[in-house]
Amino acid sequence: MLRNRNFAQQIKDFSGLRWGKISPTDIDALLEFGDKLYIFVETKYKTAEVPYGQLLALQRVTDCITATGRSAVLCVTSHDSDGDIDMASTIVRQYRENGVWVKELPEIILKDFVDLMRSKYLGDK
Repeated sequence: MLRNRNFAQQIKDFSGLRWGKISPTDIDALLEFGDKLYIFVETKYKTAEVPYGQLLALQRVTDCITATGRSAVLCVTSHDSDGDIDMASTIVRQYRENGVWVKELPEIILKDFVDLMRSKYLGDK
């Protein structure tokens, strides 16, 4: 849901927030379902890789949540849009669940993947 296109297009300058190799990262999407299931999403253009530091930070956050007894999943999706990105239709190309990466999976769009995880962890249909 885009509430203000002008604000969404603003560049956020993090250049003053650097400690050695550490700098801020972003999360493209975070879904939280009743403090029971957290789904983090990072999307990239076609086959672009998630930078190592960003992937490591997101993986650690996901694993920390899982260690508390809650469920957390990190998905990396891809798109081929040169304009606006319909996040629901991005393709899940890998995900991390319970401390393990799953990289070989049938083609599934993010919306269907989230519904699958909701069903698995929350019993939602």
